[in-house]
Amino acid sequence: MSSTPTLRDPLALSRRILLGATAAGALALTSGALAQDATPGTPVTPGSPVTGGPAPDAQMQEVLDALAAFEAPPLESVTPEIGRNLPSFANALQAVIAAKGLPAFEPVGAIEHILIPSADGEILARIYRPLEAGSDALPVLVYFHGGGFVIANLDTYDASCRALTNATGCIVASIAYRQAPEHSFPAPVDDAYAATQYFLENAGDIGGDPAKVAVAGESAGGNLAAVVSLRARDEGAPMPVHQLLVYPVTTFAPEGEAAASLEQFADARPLNAAMLEWFTSHYLPDPGDATDPEASPLEAEDLSDLPPTTVILAEIDPLQSQGAAFAERLEEAGVDVSLTLYQGVTHEFFGMGAVVDKAAEAVDEAAARLTASFEAV
Repeated sequence: MSSTPTLRDPLALSRRILLGATAAGALALTSGALAQDATPGTPVTPGSPVTGGPAPDAQMQEVLDALAAFEAPPLESVTPEIGRNLPSFANALQAVIAAKGLPAFEPVGAIEHILIPSADGEILARIYRPLEAGSDALPVLVYFHGGGFVIANLDTYDASCRALTNATGCIVASIAYRQAPEHSFPAPVDDAYAATQYFLENAGDIGGDPAKVAVAGESAGGNLAAVVSLRARDEGAPMPVHQLLVYPVTTFAPEGEAAASLEQFADARPLNAAMLEWFTSHYLPDPGDATDPEASPLEAEDLSDLPPTTVILAEIDPLQSQGAAFAERLEEAGVDVSLTLYQGVTHEFFGMGAVVDKAAEAVDEAAARLTASFEAV
């Protein structure tokens, strides 16, 4: 496949969320729990999302308008087969990029595909190499795409992988894990774990350094990244050196503060409560699995001895609160964790750096944290 289709210093969580903002400043907030007219870096209370209906910023709204223009039926109203072919945020992003006359894709050094052996059959991985890479073995970032464990694929999250490989200078391995309902829980977890362990042992086969392997994921993929680390710890297996969790699903049984944003942003786009119920029904046909730590890492009794973690959240996102709750639990367990909440953006913003400035900032933050962990080895 052709490779052509100012870092911020992240702070430790310390029981606070940092409000990501552009140089123009942060958006005014309307919640009593958060300071009015917050400035970049203002601490807020974990688990207390903004109330009063925060609006997307102008750049984010442009992508949302492009998505709405497709006039697709609600995902929760169709079958998985149909849902996988509906226009997505990635199509909306490409529409905005085309309208602005920007390059369709961020160039990278090279892209190739490999097959990873596993007990359940071979797993496809797409390998991204950075534009600027020396002759030494490179760190490897094992990346899991989102899509609620049901929809989306390697192409849907291609922009995120391109941005990450160039920003970090590492190899990104994007994993095509099996999806529900054809392969419900725990099949995606098994694939994610097998892929991670493969690179922890065989990164040298692709020019990578097996001592410098991290995991990352968005949404459902963030869930898989977190669970992979938990399973590796529990099995005494090799561990990734960092986990990057971007608006992760951390529980299928949210309660209290972890459920606050699910209620507040129940009707948000591109992700809402009805869609989350639809995803859950396909991924967890047995409701009893909702509290299994390998489905819901927030429900794990022990979150100690896990890798340094970066959690990146979007303000307008039903998953915001459970992501913050997971970060707080990690900190309480003694894990090195950084949590940043980006204002004025929605779920799926991370790979939109070509047209959404806060996405580019988030990628830079992620790259800084990942690089620090790679260099610490």
